[in-house]
Amino acid sequence: MRPTPDDSRAEGRDLAVEAVIEAELRLLDPEVRTSPELTGALLHPGFHEFGASGRHWDRASIIASLAATTEPGAPRIAVSRMTGVQLAPDLIHLTFDTENNGRRAHRSSLWRRNTEDGGWLLYFHQATPFHSENGDENGDEEG
Repeated sequence: MRPTPDDSRAEGRDLAVEAVIEAELRLLDPEVRTSPELTGALLHPGFHEFGASGRHWDRASIIASLAATTEPGAPRIAVSRMTGVQLAPDLIHLTFDTENNGRRAHRSSLWRRNTEDGGWLLYFHQATPFHSENGDENGDEEG
């Protein structure tokens, strides 16, 4: 059976969402986080973030902070419930949860397609801490 035009558009959206999920997971990889070059290659020039602490980060400050605070060979940040939706041809929204050293956060990321090479760059990120089911407090987790 030959796909209909609607099927091919849906398949293209699924591939784009999968590419963005892979890029988001790379940003959570300690080897990427310790490298300003690798991190910077995934961030849009206009990137900004509201971290779990409430702090506002721009592109330069988050790159510097991640490189300075991420230990080489550190364990990966645990990720759960990652889902994505393509909002427009050049915009994908991801939501997911993370846990790192007992600190948990709900996360939201907006990824924009790079007009130069068609790849995806993280444009906006927000982390909101939440309590675990047993009532533990969260610390300030960024990035």
